Amino acid sequence: MLRLYLRFYLALVASLLLFVLATAVLWHFTSGSAEQAGITLGRLVQNVLPPAAAPAAEQQEALRRLAAGLNADVTLFDQEGHPTAAIGRPMPPPEAKHRHTMGMFPWQHGPASYVHLADGRWLVAGVPLGYGHTRLLFHLVLMLLAVAIGAAAFPIVRQISRRLERLQRGVESLGAGDLTARVPVEGLDEVARLAASFNRAASQIELLVQSHKTLLANASHELRTPLARIRLAVELMKNSADAGRRKGLEQDIAELDWLVDEILLASRLDVVTEPLAAEELDLLALAAEESARYEDVQLEGAVVSVRGDARLLRRLLRNLLENARRHGAPPTHVKIVREADTAIITVWDSGPGVRPAEFENVFRPFHRPKVAGKSAGTGLGLALVRQIARRHGGDARCEVTEGGRSCFVVTLPT
Repeated sequence: MLRLYLRFYLALVASLLLFVLATAVLWHFTSGSAEQAGITLGRLVQNVLPPAAAPAAEQQEALRRLAAGLNADVTLFDQEGHPTAAIGRPMPPPEAKHRHTMGMFPWQHGPASYVHLADGRWLVAGVPLGYGHTRLLFHLVLMLLAVAIGAAAFPIVRQISRRLERLQRGVESLGAGDLTARVPVEGLDEVARLAASFNRAASQIELLVQSHKTLLANASHELRTPLARIRLAVELMKNSADAGRRKGLEQDIAELDWLVDEILLASRLDVVTEPLAAEELDLLALAAEESARYEDVQLEGAVVSVRGDARLLRRLLRNLLENARRHGAPPTHVKIVREADTAIITVWDSGPGVRPAEFENVFRPFHRPKVAGKSAGTGLGLALVRQIARRHGGDARCEVTEGGRSCFVVTLPT
């Protein structure tokens, strides 16, 4: 994936290169005027000077008249590059790489200019003669200018994209559940306004979520009082009510009590962000204690020590066993092993299991898969399992075993 700042920068560099290319093409098609000026100047100089075969004294006198008032060094060379006349200090002949219609080349006393006469002779002077041959120099200056602009533009483009990257990290943190995620507001441009808008939206979301969690926790807590009154009324009507109806009421009260308990725990885990009261725990021993509450539970594995909250880990194991009792068929198997620095809890039963399409849905709060002849449950048990596992730095998932049966796997750091 091409980063945003690289896109900006490559677009800028491409624009510079197109500009340089267009200028070079334009120069190529318009440089004929400079070439023609050199030819014209060479023809005029040749018309003033005597022929190449004239005596040296005649050529010297003609060169003196041509250079009168220039106060410069001027030398006339024949076709082979030998000097035939000179005014002032002798000038060097132009090298082969500099020999064009006219142009300039470096000299020890400064730049020297030259013009090529039509008969093959060369006139070299220490002052400019018409247009210098600047095509290569012009192209070089353009390239250096493009490189300089590109180098200067990179930190500017990078600064803009770096602020966008910080905004992206803030959005990802908020999406991952960190409602306190904020980004610094830098500058006065659109990126700064976007960062300020994100911070306002994040604050509003945090406030709404906190209010929702508080309301849920308070409502669940308030349900305890009417539940206690209903339970008391059932106890008082124990002798007068129908046994079947009384049993149904007791079962409904137990279901409601379990639901309230799970809602309270889920709300507490969401609201409380402080570290857990961790202690060294024997995971196999905890599993043995919880398995003793149920019938037809087969426990196997090794002693694995983890650091965590004993009450929450007991609840994790209890919810897994309760889920197997409600939706599965005996016997229920619990296996605890250690791999590297990870404790792995695997729970499965002899029931139909979970369809692969439901592997993630079963961990959603209040998701109740339809199973014929089985209690629907509260829909929070497995959601709490994953929530507790993640609070301990682990995770929970549903997967297929080697025998093709679905099972629940919880991983915890040792």
